[in-house]
Amino acid sequence: MNMRRCNILGLGLIGGSLASALTAQGWRVSGSDAKVESEGEAISLGIIHEIGIDSEAEISFVCTPVGAVADQVRLALRSTKGVVTDVGGVKAPVVAAIEDPRFVGGHPMAGSELIGLQGADAQLFNNAVWVLTPTPNTPDSSFAVVANVVKSLGAEVVVLDAQRHDQLVAIVSHLPHLTAATLMGLASDQSQEHVAVLRLAAGGFRDMTRVASGHPAIWLDICKENRVAITGALGLLIEGLSSMRDVVSRQDESQLFTRLQNARIARSNIPGRVRDLLDVVEIRVPIPDRSGAAAEIFAIAAELGVNTANFEVVHSVEGDRGVLVLVVEEISKDVFRGGLIARGFRPSVTRLS
Repeated sequence: MNMRRCNILGLGLIGGSLASALTAQGWRVSGSDAKVESEGEAISLGIIHEIGIDSEAEISFVCTPVGAVADQVRLALRSTKGVVTDVGGVKAPVVAAIEDPRFVGGHPMAGSELIGLQGADAQLFNNAVWVLTPTPNTPDSSFAVVANVVKSLGAEVVVLDAQRHDQLVAIVSHLPHLTAATLMGLASDQSQEHVAVLRLAAGGFRDMTRVASGHPAIWLDICKENRVAITGALGLLIEGLSSMRDVVSRQDESQLFTRLQNARIARSNIPGRVRDLLDVVEIRVPIPDRSGAAAEIFAIAAELGVNTANFEVVHSVEGDRGVLVLVVEEISKDVFRGGLIARGFRPSVTRLS
C-alpha cells in the first residue's frame, strides 16, 4: 500500500505538531520553513521525511504567520495538484484572496505556551475544535479531504463563514490574550512600587493571565489582520468594564450579584464534546448534487450548537451521490433534524445502542 503524502509549510509549533501527528499515522511528510535550521531540526527529530514541497501530496498545510499565509497558499497550489488548507487564526483576508476550489481555510483552536519544534506535540489536536471556512464554491471533494484528515487527528470539525469566524475568535481568543497582557502589565507596574504584589498572585490571577505567556510575535500579525474585529471586541469589553465599575461604585449589590451569577451560569454552560457513545444517534443526510452541500450541513450543526462525535461520507444506495453520516448527542437530534429539513436536506435518524 502506498503511503499517503502531505506537505507542511511552516515548521513552528502547529506545523511541527501536525508533522509529528501525521508521521505517526504513517504519512510521508515533506516540510519547509523560512528558517533552514528549522528544516534540519525537523529532519533530525524524525517528524518529516524530506525537506521541500512534494508535488504529489494529496494535502498541504500552510502553518506560517497569518501575514504570509496567502502567498504560501498560492505557492502550495502552484506546486501541487492536491488540496491546500491553512491553520491561521484570521480567516477572512486569506479566504477572500484565494478563489481556487482546492483551498479550504482552517483554524485549529489549539496551542501551547511553548514555541517552535521543541514544543511540537502529536496529541495537540486531540479533542480540539478545528474550524473550517469553506465558501459556497468549495467542492464537497475538497472539503471532505480536509475534514477527514482533521477528524483523524482527533479534532472536532466546526464550519463557519470566514468573517463570522474572525468576529468570534476576536472575542474568545484574541481579546483574552490582550486582556491578559494588559492585566499582567498592570500588576507588573504596581509591583515596582509594592514588591509583594506579584508574590500575592493566587490561582485566579494566574488562570486569567496564563495566555500572556504565549509568544508575542504571532500576535503582531493577528492584530494587524483582524484589527477591525479585535478593536470592536475591545470596545465591548471597555463598555462592560465601565458598567461594572459603575455597579461597584454605587454599591448596587443586587445588580452585582445578578451579573456574577449570570456569568457563573454562562461559564458552566460552555459546551463540551460528546464524551461517550451512550446517548447518541446517527443522522444520515443525502448530500445534494450542489457545491458546498456537505460543508453546509456542518455549518448548520455549528449554528445550532450541535456537537458531532463522529462522521463519515458513505456511498448512497440511490446512485452516485454520497451520504453524510453524523453521530450526535440524542438531546440535539430534533433541533438538528429540524434545522436540516428547513434548509432542504432529507435527514434520517437512527438510535445507536
